[in-house]
Amino acid sequence: MTDTAVRPAGTTEAPLVLTTDAPRTLGFFDQFTLWGNFGISLFGPVTGALVAAYTGSLWQGLLAVVVGCGIGALVLGGAAVFGSQTGAPAMASLRGLFGRRGSIAPTVLNIAQNVGWATMEIIVISQAAVAVTSERWRWLFVVLAGIIATAMAVRPLGSVKILRKFMVWLVLLASVYLFVQVLSKPTHALPQDSVFGFWPAVDLAAAGVVSFAPLAADYTRHSRTNKAAFSGSALGYGLAAIAYYALGVVAVATLQTNSEDVITALVTLPAGAIALLVLLVDEVDEAYANVYSTTQSAHNLIGHIDRRWISVAIGVIATGIALFINLGNYTQFLYLIGSVFIPLFAVAIADFFVVSKMKWDVSGTAKFRWQPTAAWLIGFVAYQLVNPGTVSGWSPFWTKIQQALFNHQPVPGWLGATYTSIIVSMVAAILLGRIGRRPTA
Repeated sequence: MTDTAVRPAGTTEAPLVLTTDAPRTLGFFDQFTLWGNFGISLFGPVTGALVAAYTGSLWQGLLAVVVGCGIGALVLGGAAVFGSQTGAPAMASLRGLFGRRGSIAPTVLNIAQNVGWATMEIIVISQAAVAVTSERWRWLFVVLAGIIATAMAVRPLGSVKILRKFMVWLVLLASVYLFVQVLSKPTHALPQDSVFGFWPAVDLAAAGVVSFAPLAADYTRHSRTNKAAFSGSALGYGLAAIAYYALGVVAVATLQTNSEDVITALVTLPAGAIALLVLLVDEVDEAYANVYSTTQSAHNLIGHIDRRWISVAIGVIATGIALFINLGNYTQFLYLIGSVFIPLFAVAIADFFVVSKMKWDVSGTAKFRWQPTAAWLIGFVAYQLVNPGTVSGWSPFWTKIQQALFNHQPVPGWLGATYTSIIVSMVAAILLGRIGRRPTA
């Protein structure tokens, strides 16, 4: 791949077209603060409140958050090295796994999920702003969030510097304040009407973190070293996600709220509106990340088009959708993402580090490889069989197979879809990958 656009000498911005000749300007602290900002999200308390509902226990909920986010962070860190090693964006780097044509399938899926995430981020920003102001201004907050996120996507590396220099410190202060307020309240017993168990809660927490794995290489391709890419992304996002998911779990126990009302409950704390306002501004970086990564994914298909125009188009689409829909079934959206991308990146990590020895062909002539494709399918099936979810028109099919497999008995409580899928996917990738695999020069 070559950059067909002329870039000014000494530029430190991301290339305008698909290229592996990306500036390497980000060290560990840059990556750590970037991914820490991504991990600090208003979706964190929402997901944490769902984890609390799934476990029905404060301490089990906190443990599920640590385990789920820990597993997700390791997957995220592994995916981050793809970018620092190859210099290619995330979906283009998967050419080394599936070949040029084979990478189209995950690329299309990633574009769909990123547009969805960008839309949901804009919606949650507007909802939080409405909780502080008035419902009649929702449209204005949607438009403003969309404009700012799109502008940041047009200048991604410049936006990283702004996040590092300014937002990270304001966000830390707001976060500490919210934690102090929530932890100062007495705890209450959690509701037991929506308890599904510990491992489904782990699946939920892990899916939220792994949802960023398909974006990782878009930013770590600018990392100076593989070590900075792995540790910066895994620690930055993992620790921030643990903290904010835990905030949601504790809020359910102390503020007696739920996933639908947790943001409103935080706003009603003394000066909570001010702290939420800071987080509201910071939330725009998640929307920006999804707009920019949609652009990078699109470059795997149309690499010759200036990314700035693609970002503007994606920003307009996400903002337009956000104006007319509500948040929807967030839980099942997370599960569906997890069932696709958890086994995908488990396969990718096993192939990249074990089978291919960190040597992937990410060029436009990379040939299709059936082995990792088959391993991905095997891991996806394993996830569905353990946790079919409740998606209409989809889950009943897998539930019937699950019942037949387990002789109509409940799935063992120790069996979690996330780690089962990861183990099955990695083993399949390694075993199948040794079939007909030639050393890459």
